[in-house]
Amino acid sequence: MSNSVELPSYKEQNEGVASRFRELHQRPVKLRVEGLSKTFETPKGQIRALHELSFDIHRREFITVIGPSGCGKTTLIRILAGLDFPTSGQVLLKGKKVDGPSAEQGMVFQDYTLFPWLTVKKNVMFGLEVKGVARMRAEAEASEWLEMVGLSKFAEVYPSQLSGGMKQRVAIARSLANRPEILLLDEPFGALDAQTRSSMQAYLLSIWRNVDVTIFFVTHDLDEAIYLSDRILVLRANPGEIDELIEVPVPRPRDPNQFLSPEFLATKKRLEELIRPSESKQNEPMPMIRLTEVGDEVE
Repeated sequence: MSNSVELPSYKEQNEGVASRFRELHQRPVKLRVEGLSKTFETPKGQIRALHELSFDIHRREFITVIGPSGCGKTTLIRILAGLDFPTSGQVLLKGKKVDGPSAEQGMVFQDYTLFPWLTVKKNVMFGLEVKGVARMRAEAEASEWLEMVGLSKFAEVYPSQLSGGMKQRVAIARSLANRPEILLLDEPFGALDAQTRSSMQAYLLSIWRNVDVTIFFVTHDLDEAIYLSDRILVLRANPGEIDELIEVPVPRPRDPNQFLSPEFLATKKRLEELIRPSESKQNEPMPMIRLTEVGDEVE
C-alpha cells in the first residue's frame, strides 16, 4: 500500500489567493521585458545566453527566477540592472528604456559589496551623498533604514565586525535608501548557513511588506523561491528561454509551517519537473574507482 499523498494541481488557488492575483494584475506595470535576447561572442563562436524573453512585473510584486545552470539567470538580472546590454529587445522601467544603472534599480549581490573602510551607517549613507543629499538628512535617513533592518545598534561598527547575515542586511538597507523602483537581488542568501538564511528570508518579507518596492530575486533554491514569491519565472537552458511563469498558490502572509502544505508541495513538484535533469541522464551510473580492499565492506 502506498503512503504517498495525492497533491492538488499547482494551478489550483483558493479564493483568497485568486483574489490577490486578480488585484496584482490590475496594478501598474513596473518593469516590462520585451523580446530580450543576449548573445556572447567567444573564440569558439557565438553563445546564446538568453532568447526572446518577454514578461511584465507589476508594482510591489515579488517575482523570483530559477532554472538550471546555464539558463542565464545572472545575465538577465545584470541586464535589468543596466550592468549589461541585450543583443536585441529591451527593458522598460516605468515605461522608460533601461540603458544603464541608476538609482531606480537597487542591486544586492551575494558577496555584500560593502566598503570595508566605512562604518555601517556611512555605507548606507554612501548612495544618498552621491545623489547630493545633504549630510544631516542622509545620516537621518540611513538611521531610519538601519532601524528597519534591525541594525541600529551597529551603526558605528565596520563590516568586518558583522556576521554574513548582518552584512547582507546592510547591503539591502543601502540599496533601499536610494528609494529604487525595483530591488534586484542575485542569490543574496546563497553564502549563508541555513539558520541565517531562514532569518534573512523573514527579514526580506517584512521589509517588502512595509516598503513600496518591487522585488526581482534570483535563487537556485526551490523552497526559497516558493516561500518568498508571488510568481516564479522558470528558465530553461541553452539558450535561456522562459519555460513557465508560475503563480504561487500558497496564501500570504507566508510562514515556515507552509513548507509542508499541499499547495507548497504541489508547486515544488512542478518546479522539480521543469528543472531537474532528464531521466536518462539521472539514471546514468557514475564511474567509480575502488580505493578500498575487496572484502572491506560498509554495507
